[in-house]
Amino acid sequence: MAKRDYYEVLGVARGASDEELKKAYRRLAVKFHPDKNPGDKQAEESFKELGHAYEVLSDPQKRAAYDQFGHDAFDPRARARGGGGPAGGGFHDPFDIFREVFGGAGGGGGGSIFENLFGGGGQNPNGPQRGDDLRYDLEISLEESAHGVEKEITLNKPDKCEDCNGAGAEPGSRIKACGTCGGRGQVLTSRGIFSIAQTCPHCKGQGHILEKPCKTCHGEGKRQRSSKIKLRIPAGVETGTRLRSQGNGEAGFRGGPAGDLYVFLSVKEHEIFVREGDDLLCEVPVSFVQATLGAEIDVPTLEGQATVKIPAGTQPGTLLRLKARGMKNLQGYGQGDLLVRVQVEVPTHLNSAQKAKLQEYATLCDGKEAPLARGFFEKAKKFFK
Repeated sequence: MAKRDYYEVLGVARGASDEELKKAYRRLAVKFHPDKNPGDKQAEESFKELGHAYEVLSDPQKRAAYDQFGHDAFDPRARARGGGGPAGGGFHDPFDIFREVFGGAGGGGGGSIFENLFGGGGQNPNGPQRGDDLRYDLEISLEESAHGVEKEITLNKPDKCEDCNGAGAEPGSRIKACGTCGGRGQVLTSRGIFSIAQTCPHCKGQGHILEKPCKTCHGEGKRQRSSKIKLRIPAGVETGTRLRSQGNGEAGFRGGPAGDLYVFLSVKEHEIFVREGDDLLCEVPVSFVQATLGAEIDVPTLEGQATVKIPAGTQPGTLLRLKARGMKNLQGYGQGDLLVRVQVEVPTHLNSAQKAKLQEYATLCDGKEAPLARGFFEKAKKFFK
């Protein structure tokens, strides 16, 4: 599907100022944020699209490249086609962009920006509170990175107590405001002309007292539990890619929403292939005869076997390219290539008959078949005096 123009995504003119871009982004990001639209895949895609658009247009260098080349400015295949990109690498996590624009709030532990944006009255320290985000490190193979994979991970984390439904109190019992601090969680101490706020010693800053704490979670509202979580890893991820699993972080407090789980990926080193951007590099040994006379050889790819032609006279280190046999681009900009680097294998342990034939070949050549060597020694002869 064709990507929409980034100015159209933000609903601004091409000459929009930085302030106009930020204002448009803030309005639409709040509208489409997944926390405000739970389960709405279209809203989530729109939120990601907004993040990409704002990241590009708010950066002068990326914006100039986009104005000149359009989406090709960020397509690693564009340079091979004569386009302009890539400019500035891949995109950042759209939730990081959101936090940056809104001053570090939204999607992090210890409260959500939506309690202010959508709640209308600011965050209540004694009301429901969002759970903390959690981190999980996951190692995958290069094949899994290339094709995408679904993984199931097991995570031990604080989940909502089912017996008290996260309230921390026994069902039917009361939760009373703390009489010492009046439900504020803090007490004021006057010292001269100053007033110092301190954590209430009676309720430990909670602002309330449980008449009967839940026997299962001892008033915490959550308890440690092993959870199985399924993750869909898209094709093209690489080491350092971060995936967000919404609502699979630590349970909230007093009925607040759970935090998110952030999965950080690392890709194992492969025994044959080395990744270079979206391309894959594979070093393939060929015999002296194959490199000299030319040949067709079979080479491995992540999709199976392929055939590559070795031209006559191929030199060691020559790179041969197989189009679209590399990694898929995570942002949807096509697929990289497979680069086959030729390693000419010098024969060893020759028998007398083989040595004689090679000596005969050398006599026939009389140095005429080694122009590189002749050129080198012509330049270097002054050092041999």
